[in-house]
Amino acid sequence: MKNRSLPETNRPSHVRYLIIAILFAVSCFSYADRSALSQAVGAMPSGLALSPQKMGYLLFGFGWAYALGQLPAGGLLDRFGSKRVYGISILLWSLFAFLTGWAGYLEASLAFTAIFVLRVLSGLAQTPVFPGNGRIVAAWFPASERGRASAIFNASQYFALPIFAPLFGGLIHVAGWKSCFWFMGVLGGLFAVVWYTQIFGPTEHPRASKSEVELIERGGGLVHTDAQKAAGRNTLNWATVKMLFSHRMLVGVYIGQYCINTLTWFFVTWFPLYLAQARHMSVIKVGLAAAVPGLCGGFGGILGGVFSDRLLQRGHSLTFARKLPIMAGMGLSMTIIACNYAHAQSLMLLFMSLSFFGKGIGALGWTVISDTSPRGMIGINGAVFNLCGNLAGITTPLIIGTIVERTHSYNGALIFVGAIAFCAIVSYGPIVGEIKRLEFTSAAEILPAK
Repeated sequence: MKNRSLPETNRPSHVRYLIIAILFAVSCFSYADRSALSQAVGAMPSGLALSPQKMGYLLFGFGWAYALGQLPAGGLLDRFGSKRVYGISILLWSLFAFLTGWAGYLEASLAFTAIFVLRVLSGLAQTPVFPGNGRIVAAWFPASERGRASAIFNASQYFALPIFAPLFGGLIHVAGWKSCFWFMGVLGGLFAVVWYTQIFGPTEHPRASKSEVELIERGGGLVHTDAQKAAGRNTLNWATVKMLFSHRMLVGVYIGQYCINTLTWFFVTWFPLYLAQARHMSVIKVGLAAAVPGLCGGFGGILGGVFSDRLLQRGHSLTFARKLPIMAGMGLSMTIIACNYAHAQSLMLLFMSLSFFGKGIGALGWTVISDTSPRGMIGINGAVFNLCGNLAGITTPLIIGTIVERTHSYNGALIFVGAIAFCAIVSYGPIVGEIKRLEFTSAAEILPAK
């Protein structure tokens, strides 16, 4: 697609705010799909016999496929552009959600197998979401606004449960567990329509003024990321991946994201089960109780992005502006361990809320990827980053499932999650070092951009 003629005006438009609102909504929808199974399991027939370990396998199936598909997704995003690849992704995972509801009509053993296969396919389908978000934010936002923009779409992981958990609880109570998957399928079709009619690159968007595009580009926005000249480049090769892993800063960011995502996967998958099984809450109460830490995490995420951008605007280095919220937030998230000593439900929710508020403040990994990725390689670098981060989607369900199965308690699981939060602090401290944008200067090396 050729760049359109941008309207001449001295007043910048604000289309980028519409773009980030759509990214937030679609990302919420993605996380809601991931958490739907955790809420529906309590209402599934006893014939399915979903023990904690079996539930761990279902969650593992999604996480394994989601991690495995990251590199191909990043290569496809860089080659074909965010709009096309991401849009197809929305349609596919909505279809798989819809079919999950129909799998409930199968005989019990076949139903389990069908749901497992559909979760694997859904994991593959959702792989472009966050690398795509990172590419779109890098294209649409200057560096001074990138922290809050990335924080907004990243906050979807916290707002998804408060928005969808009560809705799922009501649907399950009124119409059974299958209804929440059918609802997700229909909602996904509506999101796909919005996506294809509203998402364009900055130089191609019919409502973006020339002034807005110039403002973004002057501030470091990569406005031509999805332009025709940039498309078609094949970044999916092992030489590229090897070069990314050769830089200590990126390796530290990748490890940090694994640690941060361990908390995310606990919240999205096991937290509703923790409330139901360890705290003996009903389906309705689980939905309402899960909303409290979720909202705290969401507000913490937005606050972390705003705080980081403010530090940058006041003259602090990029390294200081990004690292301080991340490391402080992960320190606060370790309060999750205190839930083991909180017998009152209200006190437990207070500690859990503090933990996810801190986790939200520290979840700036996608901002760092937008700040550091070599030009033309945001998709593949974001995919490597998300691959490493979502290895937690494989390990967390299995480790927590095994801990709960063997100890008949969630206490060890919460200690495990708190310890991983401490590891994130270590990763972003001495391992990451200075944060800066990298550039390929040849086919054999990455050097800091001058």
